Amino acid sequence: MLSSNTNDQNTLSIGEIKRSGMTAIEASLRRGPAHIVKRNRLAAVILSPADYLQLTRPHLQDVPGMTAAQWLMAQPSLGKRSKAAIDAALAQDRAW
Repeated sequence: MLSSNTNDQNTLSIGEIKRSGMTAIEASLRRGPAHIVKRNRLAAVILSPADYLQLTRPHLQDVPGMTAAQWLMAQPSLGKRSKAAIDAALAQDRAW
């Protein structure tokens, strides 16, 4: 049986998903994370891409006095290119 606080959550049943598919999921996600209910039990939670990134990216604490440049340098690298590859591309761009 669902807990009493589940009624306050944004829930979506498997039946609704079967009937309406992605339309039901998108409508539910507009209200926040969607809790999927199967046989009266929470089975899964669907997150928007923004919510997922917020959970999976490392969080930096706000440091008083941190400059914008320091904050940028502290961000995790998301790219796949090496420094040498970036430097070579920049040199080529500047040579025109």
